[in-house]
Amino acid sequence: VQLQACGGGLVQAGDSLRLSCAASGGTFSSYHMGWFRQAPGKEREFVAAISWNGRLTNYAASVKGRSTISRDNAKNTVYLQMNSLKPEDTAVYYCAASSMPFGGALTRSRPYDYWGQGTLVTVSS
Repeated sequence: VQLQACGGGLVQAGDSLRLSCAASGGTFSSYHMGWFRQAPGKEREFVAAISWNGRLTNYAASVKGRSTISRDNAKNTVYLQMNSLKPEDTAVYYCAASSMPFGGALTRSRPYDYWGQGTLVTVSS
């Protein structure tokens, strides 16, 4: 499975942004999907995850209430809508696909089988 993330950019604090991640080369609906981010000088961290059918979601505390993960299996695409962006949201955002059972394990990087190349989000104050 190949994943291609896009939608990043330079925005101001308080703005909104929607990231997209398009999958190809596999059965997208077979995978749970996640978003992670990595800020300069920091470790990669979990942002959000969604089950294969979109019925289950999980969010990091830092983005909960401000972000929404969704997917369109007909378009082989997962989205991350981010609102009320803060400078601390600045990071490279990665999408990833996992065949592991949906649950708390998907907040970690290891259960994910495939990763996209990342898209940079920069939030200015």
